[in-house]
Amino acid sequence: MTERSIYDQDLDKNPANHRPLTPLNFLPRSARAFPDHPAIIHEGPGARQRWTYAEFYADARRLASALSARGIGRGDTVAVMLLNTPPMLIAHFGVPMAQAVLNCLNVRLDARIIAFSLDHGEAKAIIVEREFVGVVREALELMKGPRPLVIDYVDPTHEYLDDGAEPLGELDFEALLAEGDPAFAWQGPVDEWDAIALNYTSGTTGDPKGVVFHHRGASLLATGNVVTTGMTKHPVYLWTLPMFHCNGWCFPWSLALLAGTHVCLRQVREQSIWAAVATHGVTHMCGAPIVMAVIVGAADEVKRPLERVVEFFTAGAPPPEAVLAAMAEGGFNVTHLYGLTESYGPAVVNDWQASWDALEPGPRAAMKARQGVRYQALEGLTIMDPETLTEVAADGETLGEVMMRGNVIMKGYLKNPAATQRAFAGGWFHTGDLGVMHPNGYIQLKDRSKDIIISGGENISSIEVEDALYKHPAVAAAAVVAMPHDKWGETPCAFVELRAGRDHDPSVEDIIAWCREQLAHFKCPRRVVFTELPKTSTGKIQKFKLRERARTLAG
Repeated sequence: MTERSIYDQDLDKNPANHRPLTPLNFLPRSARAFPDHPAIIHEGPGARQRWTYAEFYADARRLASALSARGIGRGDTVAVMLLNTPPMLIAHFGVPMAQAVLNCLNVRLDARIIAFSLDHGEAKAIIVEREFVGVVREALELMKGPRPLVIDYVDPTHEYLDDGAEPLGELDFEALLAEGDPAFAWQGPVDEWDAIALNYTSGTTGDPKGVVFHHRGASLLATGNVVTTGMTKHPVYLWTLPMFHCNGWCFPWSLALLAGTHVCLRQVREQSIWAAVATHGVTHMCGAPIVMAVIVGAADEVKRPLERVVEFFTAGAPPPEAVLAAMAEGGFNVTHLYGLTESYGPAVVNDWQASWDALEPGPRAAMKARQGVRYQALEGLTIMDPETLTEVAADGETLGEVMMRGNVIMKGYLKNPAATQRAFAGGWFHTGDLGVMHPNGYIQLKDRSKDIIISGGENISSIEVEDALYKHPAVAAAAVVAMPHDKWGETPCAFVELRAGRDHDPSVEDIIAWCREQLAHFKCPRRVVFTELPKTSTGKIQKFKLRERARTLAG
């Protein structure tokens, strides 16, 4: 037992000097200090909407009050199927202000996975935008557990094509807010270890795993974003990153810390991006490489002159030098990030050194390709031998697994203690990503041991796609690898070995159509190659050969 010092005597925690960390406290501070400052801007063909910070806080309290009055409280899950719209921002505060847990569903997923998520997370309520009524209706029919309370949301700024669609829920979002008290005396978490959010990730087998965030981690990562991005008071943030992805990398909470302005964006479209950046004086934005492709690929008549440099943060495959140059020419400074759902989003940054500006294009691009060093909010980042848990040499060549530890690592996987134990073996979070450590301490990814394909910022399990292919009666064997793609970063490429002795072989189009029946469309292979698969003497498919072939096909 550690001997108590003089600093351990009569100096205990008490309500005056110790409160649970939570990002929820950012909003009331900004609402008090800057009540009339614009908090949310939402525009579209149908209408224009604005919230001040006082109004934003009032609506968050209304939502918390209404949910509480309906019996939803600590440990209950509230799911949302929403685009980057104001209710999504309100839910990031209002749901946890009711001490409930926010589950943002990926709007690109199919009904089966949505049903699994609602059942597994035991959702008590779900807020559904009109655009997704069809897939959610199907998911509710597939659910095995109790049906959650369904709340409809109709975006007044959007012109829907299905104006005759039947409402799905018992009430709409505005009616729910009307039930609540704008002065509701919400309570913060009982403990900062309490769950604040639940996010599902594909994992290695294609079966969704529920990643649980706690209030402490969300608060620290949200603050870490402010430090890493260099945000100062009243930034203007354009939502080109889906808020359903790792809770928008915790930026819904980051902006409240500095009384920043959220500019909502339903879809990533070149005209709406350039118009929003120029009109609202956007200072910061985030997104996958696909967003940069949209920005730089816009027609000259769409692009606008910018009054200031816009800071753009991207994760995934390192941006090519040509893209970086085009972004710089357009007025955007790109910073490369790395992280996982399990680390609340980005926890590693390519912290740029001024001396690298003088490098020739090739060496400069090589520096940009490195994932970088840890956020200040992440206590440990290293490359280890996954078997011995010893650090590899920092020589830029020795391969190992990326390991992390700290307060911005998830609580664990919901209802999956075995997976949690494996992920945290040896006191480190095992990312499953393989990389090297350079002499200057910057890490660089080299491969993904889990065979996850990152397409447009979304994770696709190669095993899940392979499982769909194997269900086709003509497929004898299949392997799916990442193929480089100029627009999406990576896309699935399927190598298929057909069964012998059949009267009719399927076409490439037949295989793709089959996959589209089995999977969410973004997971389906864009390229199918019929071939005999390379195998080892024991029959194991040699994926490294297929990756090389996919790179050749893409080139």
